[in-house]
Amino acid sequence: MVDIVVVGSLNMDLVVRVAKMPLSGETVVGSDLALVPGGKGANQAVAAAKQGLSVSMVGCVGNDPFGPRLIQGLKEAGVSTDYIRQVNHTSTGTALIFLEEGGDNRIVISPGANGQVSQADIDRTAGLIQTAKIALFQFEIPMSVIDYGLQMTHRFGVATLVNPAPYRPFPSEWLSKITYLVPNESEAWRITGIEVTDLSSAQKAAEKLLKDGASTVILTLGEMGALLATPGGVLHVPAPEVEVVDTTAAGDSFIGGLSAALVWGYPIEEAVRYAVCAGTLAVTKFGAQTSIPSLEETRRFYEAVNKKPPKIS
Repeated sequence: MVDIVVVGSLNMDLVVRVAKMPLSGETVVGSDLALVPGGKGANQAVAAAKQGLSVSMVGCVGNDPFGPRLIQGLKEAGVSTDYIRQVNHTSTGTALIFLEEGGDNRIVISPGANGQVSQADIDRTAGLIQTAKIALFQFEIPMSVIDYGLQMTHRFGVATLVNPAPYRPFPSEWLSKITYLVPNESEAWRITGIEVTDLSSAQKAAEKLLKDGASTVILTLGEMGALLATPGGVLHVPAPEVEVVDTTAAGDSFIGGLSAALVWGYPIEEAVRYAVCAGTLAVTKFGAQTSIPSLEETRRFYEAVNKKPPKIS
């Protein structure tokens, strides 16, 4: 048995800091290149593991030097890598990240082996998925594999958390198979056609997703925190003010914290509050997996923000 199964991507992030983003045709001088383990799937696996959960990662790496480094990083974070497959004659997924002063970033993904994740990989983990408390999916692997995975989790009655990032069109029928849909502002806009610019428009987008079949929508709003929408109502959870260093993996840290709180049995409202604390802490550090907060860090921050300790089972 396992708390969390993550079906998703593994990337090596190639990060360069710049004073400002280059314009079209412009060359700017950046910092030394930093190699940072990343990928939305791997980040979320690490984020959940750092909260003390048992986590298994399902995905693919290439047969280049990046693959073993990513797998070793996951192992060091406490993530089971038994279901990560090495693909020959294919590069490991790579993300080119330009980090601007102030923490904003621009990211270009080269999928590599992430594009080779298959239905057979899902079949190999069917027994594991069946016993999981939550299965996590993102959109950096083939959409057909996500569809297959959602069919399996729906058949087994396993809770699912889907982070539709980076956005790609998906069938509306998926909404009824997703327990927790967690888009950001841009993704919510692309899904619903409602541009999310403030809390009012965020609520409209979330309510449209509910109307279209979603059961629980948790819309991450960056420095504004998060918006929880269920058939029972809407709740805004503001983000604490902190000094922003790097926004990379903030959303992944949010999902790790959210997954942990749900596994612990938090009411959904408190789970979102805990997740906001985890996501906020991530922006205070540099890098993807290197910025993900630990259980102890998140507990202390949650207690400071909410004036009460979290009830950790």
